[in-house]
Amino acid sequence: MKARRSRRLDIITVFPGMFEGPLTESLLGRARDKGLIDLRIHNLRDFSADPRHKKVDDRPFGGGAGMVMQPEPLYRALRHIQAGRKGKDKPFVIYMSPQGAVLTQARAQTLSEKPWVVLICGHYEGIDERLMKWVDAEVSIGDYVLTGGELPAMILADVMLRLVPGVVKEVDSIRNDSFQGKQLDHPHYTRPAMWRGKRVPPVLLSGDHEQIRIWRSQQSQAATLKKRPDLML
Repeated sequence: MKARRSRRLDIITVFPGMFEGPLTESLLGRARDKGLIDLRIHNLRDFSADPRHKKVDDRPFGGGAGMVMQPEPLYRALRHIQAGRKGKDKPFVIYMSPQGAVLTQARAQTLSEKPWVVLICGHYEGIDERLMKWVDAEVSIGDYVLTGGELPAMILADVMLRLVPGVVKEVDSIRNDSFQGKQLDHPHYTRPAMWRGKRVPPVLLSGDHEQIRIWRSQQSQAATLKKRPDLML
């Protein structure tokens, strides 16, 4: 049987230490140990054109507040990441930006199917526009601005990589996720059946799988209508 090829994810950042923990624990940590995902973190300062101070930003032309990430360090990082790869085997490069397309479950599903993705974590006022030639997509996690692209990159990585086959053991767990379709997930209950005077819905204890399926479908629809009716438009 042909071995399954791991999904590769490279992240370019000025704060590589921020990724220790969030992407090395739990499901993603186990997926890395199994070889399902190949995660590589790159310190942008290692590619600075200023070997002494490791500078990666400068003042914007035309004046104004803030600093802008220089194109050369990012270009060098991208070239380094792709070194040794020939032909059509190229990564899909994403710039984490508040101006990007908002992250959705559907977009994460599409990205999870790409064999190789590179995330660029923006900072300051953003990156030099000339580097955008090497960017395939901009992605935002919402209409707000953070201090940098590291947290958005972690979120995108988590959402995307958990959809890689084998990362989540039970496939049905993903199929029934909120936003996987146009409805939210149904309520969930576990032991004990009676907790502080509150009982688990009897249908879940009935053993009737068809009735349980119907109940869950109805509850999913009710939750969506109550919490996110916009999803059903």
